[in-house]
Amino acid sequence: MIANLVPLAAETDELPAFGNDVWWIIGIKTLLVFLVLVLLTLFNIWWERRVVARMQHRIGPNVHGPFGLLQSLADGVKLALKEDLTPKAADKLVFILAPVIAVIPAFVTFAVIPFGPEVNMFGERTPLQLTDMPVAVLFVMAIASIGIYGIVLGGWSSGSTYSLLGGLRSSAQMISYEVAMGLALVSVFMYAGSMSTSEIVAAQDDYWFGLILLPSFVIYTIAMVGETNRAPFDLPEAEGELVGGFHTEYSSLKFALFFLAEYINMATVSALATTLFLGGWHAPFWIDEFWPGANEGYWPVLWFFGKVLFFIFLFIWLRGSLPRLRYDQFMAFGWKRLIPISLVWIVAVATMRVAREDLEFDRQTAMIAAGVLLVVFLLLFLVPESKKDEDTTTLVAPRRGGFPTPPMPAGGAVRGAAQPLVFAANDPITTPSTSDRPEANDG
Repeated sequence: MIANLVPLAAETDELPAFGNDVWWIIGIKTLLVFLVLVLLTLFNIWWERRVVARMQHRIGPNVHGPFGLLQSLADGVKLALKEDLTPKAADKLVFILAPVIAVIPAFVTFAVIPFGPEVNMFGERTPLQLTDMPVAVLFVMAIASIGIYGIVLGGWSSGSTYSLLGGLRSSAQMISYEVAMGLALVSVFMYAGSMSTSEIVAAQDDYWFGLILLPSFVIYTIAMVGETNRAPFDLPEAEGELVGGFHTEYSSLKFALFFLAEYINMATVSALATTLFLGGWHAPFWIDEFWPGANEGYWPVLWFFGKVLFFIFLFIWLRGSLPRLRYDQFMAFGWKRLIPISLVWIVAVATMRVAREDLEFDRQTAMIAAGVLLVVFLLLFLVPESKKDEDTTTLVAPRRGGFPTPPMPAGGAVRGAAQPLVFAANDPITTPSTSDRPEANDG
């Protein structure tokens, strides 16, 4: 029994700065995380409307509060007070629980995000992080995966075909891009030697992993947009195809919870990208080289949220710039491009790490090798896919005297560009004869 307790005691000493806070400090941290996420959501909604308005030469909300900052709060109150409707065909229990299942994991994931170093909070020395664990990043991905169930169950329980299709799309999309996202993080774990968020931030004291592991950073950035169902990857709620997608039948407070979950998930993946690739709460542009206090006290909180807002702006910029992708193109990009390149990059990073340790490669050599590999990976995007031989399809001609509509292929729809339509003059097949016209038989 004593021998079994020794490894456990050793594991608890891996992160000595956590697990020692008094109960009221833990309560204050939890309350602050909740308030920060709610206020950040209200700000992000206002910011998105203002930025997209500027892109489209509009004004955006500017009446309620200074610069229109209270517009999001007014919209949230109005949405919560609207009439709450439940379809007759819905599974009522699951229909009510689905938005709750979607929004709770979005809050929980911020428990292991480091906002700053150790500070003095009301006379207690504590890190600006609720908690940490040796597998913190895996914890974030596991909890975020639970939020998928809220979207899938919400679409299934609505009793609507559009909602069901949106839920199925969401499950396939999130599973596909979670694989690419997880593979992008493997190289970070290998380079940092840990899965703890605080230790990963400490490992980026000199160089950010976004520079050293640039392909992983690019893959994660693409995957996080697909993971959060944001444009141009907002296929589960495509209004042109599925009315509103998985939340078509939702209204009032339940719809507001789905809305809240989407924006908190944006903040979550942005905070995780900041932590893993942009140095976390460390000062940008090596400010700490000439200002030693830049990474002390509460200043790192400013650097952290500045980087998070950079990613939020990237989300908004993509939404205002790019059209929605076609679903098969989106899935093919994830499985045929992102995942294979992630696997090749993991092998390359592992090879560089072994070569650096065994063959005594210096950092500059490793960086040059990484740059060459990056160029190769980028060139792979320029290589077009091999086109299949065009099938000779037998076309079925329309009936005699019919309107000049394009003939349908005999074997069904043909994938790819449509063939040009050519109608010959005085063609007896496509030109109705005089005897077939309705007005010829009137008299």
